[in-house]
Amino acid sequence: MSAELETGLPSVRQIQNLIREEKEVELKLITGDLLTGKIRWQDSHCMSLTDQYDQPTIVWRQAIVYLKPKM
Repeated sequence: MSAELETGLPSVRQIQNLIREEKEVELKLITGDLLTGKIRWQDSHCMSLTDQYDQPTIVWRQAIVYLKPKM
């Protein structure tokens, strides 16, 4: 498994656009939890989501069922 972020992948580029545009997203986790906030950064294993109270949460990529922009 590569430790570097593969910036050529469409999913990585789409998440980078969401970070750059500071879009609010919904993250559904395998536990059934639904997180809402803005993605601040991503690496090859995790991403950081900041909620409406400015509380950061680090989420492991393998725990994510889906990620979608809030409309």
